[in-house]
Amino acid sequence: MYKVFVNDVPIILSTEKYIGANYTSIPLKRAKIKSIIKQVNLGQLTYINLYHPKGEKLLKFLKKKLPVVIAGGGMVYNKNSEILFIKRNGKWDLPKGKLEKNESIEACAIREVEEETGCRDLVLGDHITTTYHIFKRNNKFKLKETYWYKMTTTYEGDLEPQPSEGIKKVRWKNFEKSQKALSKSYENIKLLFPKEYLLLNPKDRVA
Repeated sequence: MYKVFVNDVPIILSTEKYIGANYTSIPLKRAKIKSIIKQVNLGQLTYINLYHPKGEKLLKFLKKKLPVVIAGGGMVYNKNSEILFIKRNGKWDLPKGKLEKNESIEACAIREVEEETGCRDLVLGDHITTTYHIFKRNNKFKLKETYWYKMTTTYEGDLEPQPSEGIKKVRWKNFEKSQKALSKSYENIKLLFPKEYLLLNPKDRVA
């Protein structure tokens, strides 16, 4: 199963026809993806399940219908187990960016973290997960496939947000502050975090 976000609404790609009473299930071969995206943006669809019995067909279908943008990003921990966040467009996010030509995805992830935050001395760890979201650029819908890695650093210098990318703030956040930041973040970013990070009552959360 995959979750592909349009804004913060997930389109589910699964091998099961029935995944819940709230879901509109559509066979993959009948799915008109651009029409579905538009309906999601208009608030006409909120629970969508596109299904096919063969799991390997799911992402292939989407990648045939939409141009794919590959990106790399990092969940960076310092020696105090704090996590590095950026703030852009009024929401807390994790640093990430587009893969360049002839660049490995691992190198991309490290470069983007450095460029967007000013953090240095990054040590690449394990791949955490891959997230998917659909966005519109130059009047065309595109699929962003982002590979996320755990990173560590001993860097204690100044952090520098990258203005050209619209980044307003860069902050280290402990467990409690990370929870609060996630209440003003994106649903696909929450997929990177353990469940205990999402336990605060939404009414108590202030980023």
